[in-house]
Amino acid sequence: MLARIYRPAKTSMQSGTAKAKDWVLDFEPEEARAPNTLTGWTGTGDMRSQVRLTFESREDAIAYAQANNIPHQVTERREPKRVIKAYADNFSAARKEPWSH
Repeated sequence: MLARIYRPAKTSMQSGTAKAKDWVLDFEPEEARAPNTLTGWTGTGDMRSQVRLTFESREDAIAYAQANNIPHQVTERREPKRVIKAYADNFSAARKEPWSH
């Protein structure tokens, strides 16, 4: 019953960071998912896999896990490496790569 505490990545469907600022606590699955022979849907008997709690800070999530004696693992998110460029940099004389056409 190990719980994961992490900040989810920004959704690729929009440029905003609305749900990426909160910290999430969810549980590792205890049993594998298996297809139902009657319907073909995938399911599991593990009810903890449906629990997903959100917290405003990392410390709140850790305090909740410690208060309820839940073993937890905190994962820090790697920030993407971004190089800020302007459109005019494409036509700069100091460009590292020459134009190919």
